[in-house]
Amino acid sequence: MAFGKRYRKTAVSIVAAASLGAGLLATLGPAPGVASSHREAPLTSADPQIDNTDVYAFVSPNDSEQGTVTLISNWIPFEEPAGGPNFYSFQPGVQYDIRIDNDGNAKADLLYRWVFTNHYRNPNTFLYNTGQVTTLNDPDLNFYQTYDLREIVFCDPTGTAPCVLEDNLLLNDAVVVPSYVGKASMPNYGSLFNKGIKSIEGGTGKTFAGQTDDSFFLDLRVFDLLYGADFSEVGDDTLAGFNVHTTAIQVPRTDLAKNGNPTANPVIGVWSTAYRKSTRVQTTTGEVNVSGPYVGVSRLGMPLVNEVVVPVGLKDYFNASVPKDDEQFLGAVNDPELPHLIEAIYGIPVPDSDPDTPGIQREDLISVFLTGIEGLNMPKNVEASEMLRLNMMIPTCEPGSCADYSPLGVIGGDIAGFPNGRRLADDVIDISLQVVEGELIGNPNDLGDGVNQNDKPFLSSFPYLAMPFSGSDPAPHPGQV
Repeated sequence: MAFGKRYRKTAVSIVAAASLGAGLLATLGPAPGVASSHREAPLTSADPQIDNTDVYAFVSPNDSEQGTVTLISNWIPFEEPAGGPNFYSFQPGVQYDIRIDNDGNAKADLLYRWVFTNHYRNPNTFLYNTGQVTTLNDPDLNFYQTYDLREIVFCDPTGTAPCVLEDNLLLNDAVVVPSYVGKASMPNYGSLFNKGIKSIEGGTGKTFAGQTDDSFFLDLRVFDLLYGADFSEVGDDTLAGFNVHTTAIQVPRTDLAKNGNPTANPVIGVWSTAYRKSTRVQTTTGEVNVSGPYVGVSRLGMPLVNEVVVPVGLKDYFNASVPKDDEQFLGAVNDPELPHLIEAIYGIPVPDSDPDTPGIQREDLISVFLTGIEGLNMPKNVEASEMLRLNMMIPTCEPGSCADYSPLGVIGGDIAGFPNGRRLADDVIDISLQVVEGELIGNPNDLGDGVNQNDKPFLSSFPYLAMPFSGSDPAPHPGQV
């Protein structure tokens, strides 16, 4: 897939700036992405327990966690902290997966799978908790969930169906961190949160499952005709004060790299899926029975692909599809709808990476969505497919930790950031707006949504996400109008 002349020239200039003093990746060419996938498709918007909101993949920045990679998948958008008495939870029986392709062939080489089970200690009360909860196994926690965590390694998937090389049970019946009901019910929620961090892989890895603050930050009023045709109105963090549910894992990069060698094979592709049985029957007694084969109901790699790149008629289909078939979405990636909307409302012309060729050409977008960026996070012999790609040999640069840090990631000269994986603090909305309007192909701009950081500071160690907002907070959504 050849790059257009203008894109190639721009990429080379940014490579030189980003690599100066770093001595890394002389052929780097940055590319774009878009934001998050809250309520992105008709079926998932009506079924929030399997709605995957965000995926993150980054080299762990904490000194004690060097040599590991952190993978995070967030679920269930817009969790109101006081949303009881049936507080938010994972859906039992669903296969919540984080999948990894370590050879660029668009098929999962391994995955990590969380499967949850519901438990009630006393079905004769409406209460989530019947007293103060001070431990994860507290008898006053009436409703709780447990999970099994599996690591599944596939044989070389040359056929239509993958063969399983290893199926390792990493955790059995681990307890999920409960929703933060409030300070009266859970006076030391930090202790519950920390107890939810479990060691795996003989102590070289960690995992977490439970409620967290929604780590994504943006002004979602973009859907009101792109901020009401007035960019001066931006600046309200729509997701401030809302929680999500998280599945997170941290493992040595040698566990993820092909042949266990991240030096020779540094790039992995990461995406998250939810699979569940195809048939659901609710009886007249209120019971639910499920049966049939497992089918994909949610999929997310690069943020917001399904939300604003894939048209509404294909969104549910995208959630059920697999990366090896992603060339079918090439047209939507090459000429997405968003820049045409911006042109219609703001009069900014649709960018073109190769104006000498008839029709709109966006090879800058294709590189990040379907192949990765040559010299940065493009695997050898890559098969075009949509996923979040991470070069595991580039150390993560966090705010205040190095001179090159930028929340704009690669377009800000920081090659450790988005779209080379995705860190929690990367400002993907600003990156997306600027790149979709041609930042990389000769149309520099400073477009943004006016929301530049999360509503809570992130933690300095795994799982890095901030703790959730409390249900007893009378005003969890600051600044909203």
